[in-house]
Amino acid sequence: MQQSFVANRRFFDDRNFPRGFTRSGRFTLAEGNLLEKHGLAMQQLEQGSREPINEEEQQFLRVCRGESEATSVFEKTWLKYKQRVAEKRKFHTVFGKKRIADGSDDFSYVETDTE
Repeated sequence: MQQSFVANRRFFDDRNFPRGFTRSGRFTLAEGNLLEKHGLAMQQLEQGSREPINEEEQQFLRVCRGESEATSVFEKTWLKYKQRVAEKRKFHTVFGKKRIADGSDDFSYVETDTE
């Protein structure tokens, strides 16, 4: 039986995790090492640029498509990675406060949208 999730090079996501997976504080040491060692194979499987070679990789694809629950460490770590990337892409707005004088010595603060 062939070994699952074999990749010919390490996987890095410098765009979302420029200091690496383990130093990001978002993954355990084991999860970060698993992503570096096997992440490229998992990404290729999910994107369809690689065919599954055994039942474990076929199950991984079912999990990626939402057809099955994650049970293996590969499946759980990949879903965690995808969730962390999605969290980084959320849009956040910043609101400031502007001081408005109302004629007295009291100043009121009103929230304004600062762009």
